[in-house]
Amino acid sequence: MLAEYLPILLFLGVGLALAVVLLGLGLLMGPRRPDAAKDSAFECGFDAFDDARMKFDVRYYLVAILFIIFDLEIAFLFPWAVALEEIGMAGLGAMAIFLGILIVGFIYEWKKGALEWE
Repeated sequence: MLAEYLPILLFLGVGLALAVVLLGLGLLMGPRRPDAAKDSAFECGFDAFDDARMKFDVRYYLVAILFIIFDLEIAFLFPWAVALEEIGMAGLGAMAIFLGILIVGFIYEWKKGALEWE
């Protein structure tokens, strides 16, 4: 039973050892040039200790939603590509319709100027 898990344990051990060695080398041999700008807290391009109720531009959320939509498109493409041989022409047609709808939506967003960042 343990022999079946030996390659996995070996892989994890080598990965852990490599990570420790590389991080250790970076800490020991890396340049140390502390700077106030480098040591300051930084998040999303805004001062981290500012008002929590600061207004954001609506376009920020629109771009985030568009990213999620097209990221999910890719998540649907991978399993489809793996199973394409089994699902045949019906699967190819269904994915063509799916991608067509997404392309029409993308063109609509493009024409409306949702992807423009001023």
